[in-house]
Amino acid sequence: MSSSSLFNVTMIVYMVSTCIFFAFLASRNKTVGALGTYAALFGFAVQTAAIGMRWKESYDMGHGHAPLSNLFESVVFFSWTIVMIFLLIDFKYKYRAIGFFVMPFALFGMAWAQLSLDSNIEPLVPALQSNWLVYHVITCFLGYAAFAVACGISIMYLIRERMEQGGGNAQAGGLLSMFPSIKILDDLNYKAIMIGFPLLTLGIVTGAAWANYAWGTYWSWDPKETWSLIVWFVYAAFLHARITRGWVGRRAAILSVIGFAATIFCYLGVNLFLSGLHSYGK
Repeated sequence: MSSSSLFNVTMIVYMVSTCIFFAFLASRNKTVGALGTYAALFGFAVQTAAIGMRWKESYDMGHGHAPLSNLFESVVFFSWTIVMIFLLIDFKYKYRAIGFFVMPFALFGMAWAQLSLDSNIEPLVPALQSNWLVYHVITCFLGYAAFAVACGISIMYLIRERMEQGGGNAQAGGLLSMFPSIKILDDLNYKAIMIGFPLLTLGIVTGAAWANYAWGTYWSWDPKETWSLIVWFVYAAFLHARITRGWVGRRAAILSVIGFAATIFCYLGVNLFLSGLHSYGK
Protein backbone atom coordinates (compact mmCIF):
# COMPACT_ATOMS: atom_id res chain seq x y z
CA MET A 1 0.00 0.00 0.00
CA SER A 2 1.32 3.44 -0.95
CA SER A 3 1.29 6.62 1.11
CA SER A 4 -1.36 8.05 -1.23
CA SER A 5 -3.73 5.19 -0.37
CA LEU A 6 -3.17 5.72 3.33
CA PHE A 7 -3.83 9.45 2.94
CA ASN A 8 -7.15 8.57 1.27
CA VAL A 9 -8.00 6.35 4.23
CA THR A 10 -7.06 9.21 6.57
CA MET A 11 -9.40 11.61 4.78
CA ILE A 12 -12.30 9.16 5.00
CA VAL A 13 -11.68 8.45 8.69
CA TYR A 14 -11.53 12.17 9.52
CA MET A 15 -14.86 12.58 7.71
CA VAL A 16 -16.31 9.75 9.78
CA SER A 17 -14.93 11.29 12.97
CA THR A 18 -16.51 14.66 12.14
CA CYS A 19 -19.87 13.01 11.50
CA ILE A 20 -19.65 11.07 14.78
CA PHE A 21 -18.93 14.26 16.72
CA PHE A 22 -22.02 15.83 15.15
CA ALA A 23 -24.02 12.76 16.19
CA PHE A 24 -22.60 13.20 19.68
CA LEU A 25 -23.93 16.76 19.86
CA ALA A 26 -27.32 15.60 18.60
CA SER A 27 -27.61 12.51 20.79
CA ARG A 28 -25.76 13.71 23.92
CA ASN A 29 -24.46 10.15 24.25
CA LYS A 30 -20.99 10.00 25.83
CA THR A 31 -20.23 6.69 24.12
CA VAL A 32 -20.77 8.34 20.74
CA GLY A 33 -18.40 11.15 21.74
CA ALA A 34 -15.74 8.62 22.72
CA LEU A 35 -16.17 6.90 19.34
CA GLY A 36 -15.50 10.22 17.63
CA THR A 37 -12.26 10.59 19.56
CA TYR A 38 -11.19 7.01 18.79
CA ALA A 39 -11.96 7.54 15.10
CA ALA A 40 -9.78 10.65 15.13
CA LEU A 41 -7.05 8.69 16.91
CA PHE A 42 -7.24 5.91 14.31
CA GLY A 43 -7.05 8.44 11.49
CA PHE A 44 -4.09 10.09 13.19
CA ALA A 45 -2.29 6.74 13.42
CA VAL A 46 -2.96 6.01 9.74
CA GLN A 47 -1.78 9.47 8.75
CA THR A 48 1.38 9.06 10.83
CA ALA A 49 2.12 5.82 9.00
CA ALA A 50 1.40 7.52 5.65
CA ILE A 51 3.80 10.38 6.39
CA GLY A 52 6.48 7.89 7.39
CA MET A 53 5.85 5.87 4.22
CA ARG A 54 6.06 8.99 2.04
CA TRP A 55 9.41 9.80 3.68
CA LYS A 56 10.60 6.30 2.79
CA GLU A 57 9.31 6.70 -0.76
CA SER A 58 11.38 9.86 -1.05
CA TYR A 59 14.50 7.91 -0.09
CA ASP A 60 13.61 5.10 -2.48
CA MET A 61 13.40 7.66 -5.31
CA GLY A 62 16.83 9.03 -4.41
CA HIS A 63 15.59 12.36 -3.01
CA GLY A 64 15.81 11.50 0.68
CA HIS A 65 14.06 14.45 2.32
CA ALA A 66 11.36 14.86 4.94
CA PRO A 67 7.84 15.19 3.49
CA LEU A 68 7.61 18.90 4.27
CA SER A 69 8.82 20.49 1.06
CA ASN A 70 5.77 21.47 -1.01
CA LEU A 71 2.18 22.62 -0.60
CA PHE A 72 0.71 19.09 -0.64
CA GLU A 73 3.08 17.84 2.05
CA SER A 74 2.68 20.95 4.20
CA VAL A 75 -1.14 20.77 4.09
CA VAL A 76 -1.01 17.09 5.05
CA PHE A 77 1.38 17.86 7.89
CA PHE A 78 -0.79 20.78 9.03
CA SER A 79 -3.79 18.44 9.24
CA TRP A 80 -1.69 15.96 11.21
CA THR A 81 -0.60 18.59 13.74
CA ILE A 82 -4.18 19.86 14.17
CA VAL A 83 -5.38 16.38 15.09
CA MET A 84 -2.42 15.84 17.41
CA ILE A 85 -3.10 19.06 19.37
CA PHE A 86 -6.81 18.25 19.47
CA LEU A 87 -6.19 14.74 20.81
CA LEU A 88 -3.87 16.04 23.52
CA ILE A 89 -6.55 18.46 24.69
CA ASP A 90 -9.32 15.88 24.30
CA PHE A 91 -7.58 13.21 26.33
CA LYS A 92 -6.71 15.71 29.06
CA TYR A 93 -10.06 17.51 29.39
CA LYS A 94 -12.52 15.14 27.61
CA TYR A 95 -14.74 17.87 26.17
CA ARG A 96 -15.77 15.84 23.14
CA ALA A 97 -17.90 18.57 21.57
CA ILE A 98 -14.72 20.42 20.63
CA GLY A 99 -14.08 17.72 18.04
CA PHE A 100 -16.94 18.90 15.85
CA PHE A 101 -15.35 22.35 15.62
CA VAL A 102 -11.74 21.23 15.16
CA MET A 103 -11.81 18.03 13.09
CA PRO A 104 -13.32 19.83 10.05
CA PHE A 105 -10.08 21.81 9.76
CA ALA A 106 -8.10 18.58 9.43
CA LEU A 107 -10.73 17.07 7.14
CA PHE A 108 -10.72 20.08 4.82
CA GLY A 109 -6.92 20.04 4.68
CA MET A 110 -6.78 16.36 3.77
CA ALA A 111 -9.60 16.66 1.23
CA TRP A 112 -7.94 19.64 -0.45
CA ALA A 113 -4.56 17.92 -0.53
CA GLN A 114 -5.92 14.64 -1.91
CA LEU A 115 -8.37 16.07 -4.42
CA SER A 116 -6.67 19.22 -5.70
CA LEU A 117 -2.94 19.39 -5.00
CA ASP A 118 0.02 17.84 -6.82
CA SER A 119 1.27 14.93 -4.72
CA ASN A 120 4.41 14.15 -6.73
CA ILE A 121 7.64 13.78 -4.78
CA GLU A 122 10.20 16.17 -6.25
CA PRO A 123 13.86 16.92 -5.42
CA LEU A 124 14.43 19.78 -3.02
CA VAL A 125 15.25 23.19 -4.43
CA PRO A 126 18.62 24.48 -3.14
CA ALA A 127 17.09 26.78 -0.54
CA LEU A 128 15.36 23.82 1.13
CA GLN A 129 18.41 21.58 1.31
CA SER A 130 19.06 22.12 4.99
CA ASN A 131 18.20 20.52 8.32
CA TRP A 132 16.67 23.87 9.25
CA LEU A 133 13.72 22.84 7.03
CA VAL A 134 12.57 20.25 9.56
CA TYR A 135 13.09 22.47 12.63
CA HIS A 136 11.36 25.46 11.08
CA VAL A 137 8.37 23.69 9.53
CA ILE A 138 7.60 21.49 12.55
CA THR A 139 7.63 24.36 15.05
CA CYS A 140 5.59 26.66 12.80
CA PHE A 141 2.93 24.10 12.05
CA LEU A 142 2.59 22.99 15.64
CA GLY A 143 1.95 26.64 16.47
CA TYR A 144 -0.53 26.96 13.58
CA ALA A 145 -2.32 23.82 14.78
CA ALA A 146 -2.70 25.17 18.31
CA PHE A 147 -4.17 28.35 16.83
CA ALA A 148 -6.60 26.24 14.75
CA VAL A 149 -7.79 24.47 17.90
CA ALA A 150 -8.09 27.84 19.67
CA CYS A 151 -10.16 29.15 16.76
CA GLY A 152 -12.55 26.19 16.93
CA ILE A 153 -12.93 26.68 20.68
CA SER A 154 -13.53 30.42 20.17
CA ILE A 155 -16.30 29.71 17.65
CA MET A 156 -17.86 27.44 20.26
CA TYR A 157 -17.58 30.23 22.81
CA LEU A 158 -19.31 32.76 20.56
CA ILE A 159 -22.12 30.32 19.76
CA ARG A 160 -22.57 29.38 23.42
CA GLU A 161 -22.58 33.01 24.54
CA ARG A 162 -25.21 33.94 21.97
CA MET A 163 -27.30 30.94 22.98
CA GLU A 164 -27.21 31.91 26.64
CA GLN A 165 -28.05 35.54 25.92
CA GLY A 166 -30.89 34.59 23.58
CA GLY A 167 -32.73 31.90 25.50
CA GLY A 168 -31.44 31.32 29.00
CA ASN A 169 -32.04 27.72 29.98
CA ALA A 170 -34.43 26.98 27.10
CA GLN A 171 -31.73 25.29 25.07
CA ALA A 172 -30.53 23.08 27.91
CA GLY A 173 -31.82 19.96 26.20
CA GLY A 174 -30.93 21.02 22.67
CA LEU A 175 -28.06 20.51 20.26
CA LEU A 176 -25.69 22.79 22.17
CA SER A 177 -26.23 21.34 25.61
CA MET A 178 -23.00 19.34 25.36
CA PHE A 179 -20.86 22.48 25.03
CA PRO A 180 -18.55 23.24 27.96
CA SER A 181 -19.41 26.39 29.89
CA ILE A 182 -18.21 29.70 28.45
CA LYS A 183 -15.75 30.02 31.33
CA ILE A 184 -14.16 26.68 30.42
CA LEU A 185 -14.14 27.55 26.71
CA ASP A 186 -12.44 30.85 27.45
CA ASP A 187 -9.81 29.08 29.55
CA LEU A 188 -9.19 26.43 26.85
CA ASN A 189 -8.82 29.15 24.21
CA TYR A 190 -6.16 30.81 26.35
CA LYS A 191 -4.35 27.53 26.99
CA ALA A 192 -4.30 26.61 23.30
CA ILE A 193 -2.81 29.97 22.40
CA MET A 194 -0.27 29.60 25.21
CA ILE A 195 0.82 26.39 23.48
CA GLY A 196 0.92 27.94 20.01
CA PHE A 197 2.59 31.26 20.72
CA PRO A 198 5.99 29.97 21.92
CA LEU A 199 6.00 27.42 19.08
CA LEU A 200 5.34 30.18 16.54
CA THR A 201 8.10 32.24 18.16
CA LEU A 202 10.50 29.33 17.86
CA GLY A 203 9.39 28.85 14.25
CA ILE A 204 10.22 32.46 13.43
CA VAL A 205 13.59 32.19 15.15
CA THR A 206 14.51 28.98 13.30
CA GLY A 207 13.25 30.56 10.08
CA ALA A 208 15.54 33.53 10.60
CA ALA A 209 18.49 31.22 11.23
CA TRP A 210 17.59 29.25 8.10
CA ALA A 211 17.30 32.46 6.08
CA ASN A 212 20.78 33.49 7.15
CA TYR A 213 22.09 30.07 6.14
CA ALA A 214 20.32 30.07 2.76
CA TRP A 215 20.36 33.74 1.72
CA GLY A 216 22.92 35.40 3.99
CA THR A 217 20.48 37.57 5.95
CA TYR A 218 18.31 36.91 8.98
CA TRP A 219 15.41 39.09 7.82
CA SER A 220 14.54 40.50 4.40
CA TRP A 221 10.88 41.59 4.80
CA ASP A 222 9.75 38.89 2.41
CA PRO A 223 5.90 38.74 2.39
CA LYS A 224 5.96 35.48 4.37
CA GLU A 225 8.27 36.98 6.97
CA THR A 226 6.15 40.11 7.21
CA TRP A 227 2.92 38.18 7.69
CA SER A 228 4.57 35.86 10.19
CA LEU A 229 5.44 38.95 12.21
CA ILE A 230 1.86 40.24 11.89
CA VAL A 231 0.51 36.93 13.19
CA TRP A 232 3.03 37.01 16.05
CA PHE A 233 1.90 40.51 17.02
CA VAL A 234 -1.79 39.52 16.94
CA TYR A 235 -1.24 36.70 19.41
CA ALA A 236 1.21 38.76 21.45
CA ALA A 237 -1.53 41.39 21.70
CA PHE A 238 -3.98 38.67 22.79
CA LEU A 239 -1.72 37.52 25.60
CA HIS A 240 -0.78 41.06 26.63
CA ALA A 241 -4.42 42.17 26.73
CA ARG A 242 -5.43 39.11 28.72
CA ILE A 243 -2.61 39.27 31.25
CA THR A 244 -2.45 43.04 31.79
CA ARG A 245 -5.94 44.24 30.83
CA GLY A 246 -8.03 41.26 31.80
CA TRP A 247 -9.35 40.63 28.29
CA VAL A 248 -11.47 37.52 28.54
CA GLY A 249 -14.65 36.24 27.02
CA ARG A 250 -16.07 37.61 23.77
CA ARG A 251 -13.22 40.00 22.96
CA ALA A 252 -10.63 37.27 23.47
CA ALA A 253 -12.63 34.83 21.32
CA ILE A 254 -12.98 37.33 18.48
CA LEU A 255 -9.26 38.15 18.59
CA SER A 256 -8.47 34.42 18.50
CA VAL A 257 -10.58 33.99 15.33
CA ILE A 258 -8.93 37.04 13.75
CA GLY A 259 -5.53 35.64 14.66
CA PHE A 260 -6.26 32.32 12.96
CA ALA A 261 -7.55 34.12 9.85
CA ALA A 262 -4.23 35.99 9.73
CA THR A 263 -2.42 32.68 10.25
CA ILE A 264 -4.20 31.09 7.28
CA PHE A 265 -3.34 34.04 5.06
CA CYS A 266 0.27 33.86 6.22
CA TYR A 267 0.38 30.16 5.40
CA LEU A 268 -1.69 29.93 2.21
CA GLY A 269 -2.46 33.44 1.01
CA VAL A 270 1.17 34.53 0.84
CA ASN A 271 2.23 31.37 -1.01
CA LEU A 272 -0.65 31.44 -3.48
CA PHE A 273 -1.13 35.14 -4.15
CA LEU A 274 2.13 36.93 -3.38
CA SER A 275 5.62 36.40 -4.80
CA GLY A 276 8.74 36.20 -2.69
CA LEU A 277 11.43 33.96 -1.34
CA HIS A 278 8.80 31.45 -0.19
CA SER A 279 7.24 31.03 -3.63
CA TYR A 280 8.69 27.52 -3.86
CA GLY A 281 5.98 26.48 -1.43
CA LYS A 282 3.29 26.75 -4.12
